[in-house]
Amino acid sequence: MNILLAEYASHYAEIDPSLALEGRAMLSTLQKSFEQVGHTVHSPTPGAEFESEILRLGPSCDNGLVIAPDDLLFSYTKALESVCRNIGCNSISVALCANKQKSASILLGQGIDVPREITSGKRVIKEISGAGALNMWYADKEPELTQFGQEYIEGEHLSVSLIGSRITGEICLYYSGNESLLLAVNRQDIRILDGGQFGYFGGETPISHPRHHEIVSVAQKTGLALGCQGYIGIDLIVSPERIVVVDVNPRPTGSIIGIACSISENIGELILDASYGKKMEPVTHTHHVKFDKSGNISIIDGISR
Repeated sequence: MNILLAEYASHYAEIDPSLALEGRAMLSTLQKSFEQVGHTVHSPTPGAEFESEILRLGPSCDNGLVIAPDDLLFSYTKALESVCRNIGCNSISVALCANKQKSASILLGQGIDVPREITSGKRVIKEISGAGALNMWYADKEPELTQFGQEYIEGEHLSVSLIGSRITGEICLYYSGNESLLLAVNRQDIRILDGGQFGYFGGETPISHPRHHEIVSVAQKTGLALGCQGYIGIDLIVSPERIVVVDVNPRPTGSIIGIACSISENIGELILDASYGKKMEPVTHTHHVKFDKSGNISIIDGISR
């Protein structure tokens, strides 16, 4: 099977070299995973225009997946869907998740806790269409036109990695009705740097947590409410009183670097199987690992089941 993997940050490494390292690590993880089970991976030619390469390579591929910043992901996913079978989140849900205000409003309407918007005082300033901790600040300042303010919540920075079964598109062939597959609950290394800017440095996976079932339930409900499918990452802050969804990533995230090393299953095959509506069995974790955003992995210990 021919698979198109199009990863934006590493393709345009000169824009943000630090982000390019994480993008390259995600791309490498997925490429190795697909190749291990006999698939051939195709990616945009370095130096070529990204969308043009998607349109060029897509017709000769059986399946495709795009990884890009949230504000760009819709247009590239839409381009992919015009020429190839998309095994990631559908473009409509991508557009919805990219708008942090609209997606938060939908989640709130479904009874899911999200940060309150606030307009004065020290607060979290983030992009309306941003990606994770990029260009996010804890400060008492006026947001720019493309930004908004939210309450700061003290708590643990966690994420939940899921693979959603087919929800929309090709529904008669592949809709399964199955809940999303839990890959792991992860701890995120997110810090507030000098000057108030947030920084993401990696994480560890899997972690155990006394509120595990609540956390996973909130994440699965979130993915369903926004129509997500394929590999998705739900970022949360967990405090003694609240489980708060702070971001929804409708694409592979940095956690995939660690998860691929911590489970016995092949991560690429899981994504493919979900896209075809196949029954998904719980994954088996064999290692507890730490990872950084450059793709470096440290195996902490083995996990016996």
